[in-house]
Amino acid sequence: MGVSKAGYDLTPLTEAQVEEKAADLTSEERRVLLDHGTEHPFCGTLLDNKKAGVYHCRLCDLPLFSSDSKFDSGTGWPSFFQPFDPEHIRYIEDTSLGMTRTEIRCPRCDSHLGHVFPDGPPPTGQRYCLNSVAMVFEENA
Repeated sequence: MGVSKAGYDLTPLTEAQVEEKAADLTSEERRVLLDHGTEHPFCGTLLDNKKAGVYHCRLCDLPLFSSDSKFDSGTGWPSFFQPFDPEHIRYIEDTSLGMTRTEIRCPRCDSHLGHVFPDGPPPTGQRYCLNSVAMVFEENA
């Protein structure tokens, strides 16, 4: 994949690298990131975070979303209207649960992040709905 426009290496991690990074994950983090689970609504630690900064992939630390694009969707999960860099999100058709949705994954480590829906605010009209356990927050200095 190379380097993103934002200057980050997007080379996919090997299975061994993913397992090494996953060694310290909690069972809930593993369930969401590696087994494509979903955390319960309104319980994620980053839902009500209002600080300025960047949300990174919990597994490989790739920047995913900026606080500038975060909004309260009322759904119970942290929501954003655009990614940090479009190349920092991979899109996959998800037909589980008897419906068609668009799953979003980290392009570098293939971790499950959440889903994106076409019902977000301007300027993109997109709602990237994320699991808090899929991310770590780095506050601006």
